[in-house]
Amino acid sequence: MARAHGARSQAAFAFESTYGTPPANGFTKIPFATCNLGAVQGLLDNELLGYGRDPLDPTQDVINVDGDIAVPVDARFFGLWLKAFFGAPVTTGTEPEFTHVFKTGSWSLPSVALEIGLPDVPSFAMNAGIRANEMSISMTRGGQLTAGLSLIGQSETLETTAQSGTLAIKDLLRFGQFHGYVNREGAALAAVTGATVRYSNGLERIETIRADGLIEAVDPGMAAMTGQLVTRFDSTTLLSQAISGDPCSLEFGWARPGASLKFEIHEVYLPRPKRELSGPQGVQASFDWQAALNAAEGCMATVTLANDVETY
Repeated sequence: MARAHGARSQAAFAFESTYGTPPANGFTKIPFATCNLGAVQGLLDNELLGYGRDPLDPTQDVINVDGDIAVPVDARFFGLWLKAFFGAPVTTGTEPEFTHVFKTGSWSLPSVALEIGLPDVPSFAMNAGIRANEMSISMTRGGQLTAGLSLIGQSETLETTAQSGTLAIKDLLRFGQFHGYVNREGAALAAVTGATVRYSNGLERIETIRADGLIEAVDPGMAAMTGQLVTRFDSTTLLSQAISGDPCSLEFGWARPGASLKFEIHEVYLPRPKRELSGPQGVQASFDWQAALNAAEGCMATVTLANDVETY
């Protein structure tokens, strides 16, 4: 019997037209670094007495489908995940240059079918009714650029053959950490040594009583966009803003020839931080920022992806 290996695994991604029902075709093979998405069904201890010290049979509990996946932040595949998080974009441009604009606050979020395949066993797990809950991207001076995504689904079906059919294949066009930049009020923000951007859809499981133990749906709740700026303390610009309580705009982006991605966060508030002195080395200040609705823009943030993909 063959044993499963991560190097042989594959993930197939498609949007559903009906929640919880995987489409018959239209799947795309997507890159990923790690994944623990799947169904979990716990056991309930038997609390009954009168049969001695050894317990009676446990009872199966409800089924929960959720997990995390780490994916590369790239110019082509990442647009699929952006659509899952923010809804369908507004796309403009002509071949081979297209611009896709996503905005926070949409009430209409698509659901996804994601099949995780281990062909050596063989075992193919079709996870259906998936909605994207949380995203986290960390920026550093160097290294690989990945996004950690938290997902909530409805069901998982195990088969010995792939149910995703013939997969669409795209070439990976990846952004690196060295492609990144941080702007404040349209100008480069100096002395940033690290940054994090986090987004949450605040998803809520609709836990109705069903004979199959599955949830009914996953609904969007209150969104949140937060993060962190770690800076060398070389000026009082951010500290003064934190003390005054005034907002600013921040832009976190990556650009390479032929492609770019930027998160424009229109109204950002900064807390007042400590400046810790821990030795003779340079002094750093960390700002755990949070965003709010900007009335002029009508949203909290705008995400713009420029690439050669015609539509998502």
